[in-house]
Amino acid sequence: MPYRSSRVALLTPLIAVILSVGTGAARAQEPYDILIKGGRLLDGSGNPWYYADVAVRGDRIVAVGNLAGVQARQVIDATGFYVAPGFIDDHSHAGPGLATPELSGARPLLAEGITTVMVNPDGGGPVDLVAQRAALLEDGLGVNVAQYVPHGSVRAAVLGMADRDPTPAELDRMRALVKAGMEAGAFGLSSGPFYAPGSYSKTAELVALAKVAAQYGGVYESHIRDESDYTVGLIAAVDEVIQISREAQLPAIVAHIKALGPHVWGYSMPVVERIQRARDAGLEVFADQYPYTASSTSLTAALLPRWAEAGGDSALQRRLKTPADLARIRTAMVDNLERRGGADRLQIASYAADPSLDGQTLEAIARARGKDPIDAAIELVQGGGAGIVSFNMWDADVDLFMQQPWTMTCSDGTLVRMGEGVPHPRAYGTFPRKLRVYAMDRHVISLPAAVRSMTSLTATVFHMQDRGVIRPGAFADITVFDPKTLRDVATYQQPHQLAQGMVYVLVNGKLAIDDRKLTDGRYGVVLARH
Repeated sequence: MPYRSSRVALLTPLIAVILSVGTGAARAQEPYDILIKGGRLLDGSGNPWYYADVAVRGDRIVAVGNLAGVQARQVIDATGFYVAPGFIDDHSHAGPGLATPELSGARPLLAEGITTVMVNPDGGGPVDLVAQRAALLEDGLGVNVAQYVPHGSVRAAVLGMADRDPTPAELDRMRALVKAGMEAGAFGLSSGPFYAPGSYSKTAELVALAKVAAQYGGVYESHIRDESDYTVGLIAAVDEVIQISREAQLPAIVAHIKALGPHVWGYSMPVVERIQRARDAGLEVFADQYPYTASSTSLTAALLPRWAEAGGDSALQRRLKTPADLARIRTAMVDNLERRGGADRLQIASYAADPSLDGQTLEAIARARGKDPIDAAIELVQGGGAGIVSFNMWDADVDLFMQQPWTMTCSDGTLVRMGEGVPHPRAYGTFPRKLRVYAMDRHVISLPAAVRSMTSLTATVFHMQDRGVIRPGAFADITVFDPKTLRDVATYQQPHQLAQGMVYVLVNGKLAIDDRKLTDGRYGVVLARH
């Protein structure tokens, strides 16, 4: 009897193993939903491409390798194409557009191969992330969305446009707002101390709020206090980000890294050295970048001193009508225009009061009005302000920043209706441009490194589990692009043109681009840090 019992005990797990193997085999024989065959796989790691098939079931990648003979409901022939993870844009102003029925499908983003965007950068965006999530999901999403808690908006909610330090009680209220955002799933705290009202904050305030984000495993992202020599200077502004990383003990990102204007051209080397020293000392400091030599901001932010904006727009307009204040503002504007390289380097992107000015330079507008460029700029600010494209970077700086292994790719782009204004072309062409121009044509970086900067690096920095890579178990965010036709088409004068070369794009396992055609599917989700 004991012998019989022990034999049954031995047979029971053996039978279970046989049944398990049988079940697994039966599962493996089930057809995959999508099989991508014959492509050159750039898996996001930075390794050179290799031939591999990719199988998708549901929203996940389930097999990678030689999958000859397996069955799938849809087979994609990727011969001659590259297969890569979906691109992650870690600094995007697409949030407002994605929350509208007209733009929620994210067609320009998908045409670039973008499958995930991070919104509320530079310290701007809504404070209530729960409400923003609901608005984003209301009409469906063409891409995945991750959220930042925006410091500038948090400060404005508590202090308005006041140019002063918060009281202890006010700082506690700001901490509570950051905590609520992090608990709602935010991936970190964004800041823009170059812009009002973020510019009115001191480093200690940013450290205090970054510490809240750190408690939830978040990051700190910053449009730094000065990308040129407006105030503290580029080097000191980068040092501030490093200081916040050190004191708040969290990863920190120098947003859209650049050396802005002739005064600081060539400063890329000392900036790179600063960041590398911080990393060598054990700090997680990163950067992101778009592959253009022009930036984009508001005319007010580019030319006016921040003290003039204290109290909000009504206070600014009063100062522009007060002779003594106007004289001080004008003096600062002269310096700032020279800092930007002159009136011929500022192009109007959007001016609601007179859209006929969109696409014209400040110099051309001033000439047509028979005015000094500074006076023409003041008139535009008095008319409601304008968005601008600012041509202010040096190619050598762009290249050096791009070559750093800690530099991610971002667009810093908006999402607007086709034909609306003359926005920066980065909104349509960032990711294909980096691949085509900087990797495949100019060889500033290698193609595997470029893909890594758009995928696994970003997912690693933000702890996005199972995204940014192609491997079994990862989410099926996948791009298949044609190296022969891949290119950005958008220009500074005609930006509203979709990028070319994306043959297939999958978002969470569903085809958002199928054989070069946008499907208008809305397969994105709002991601949560936890």
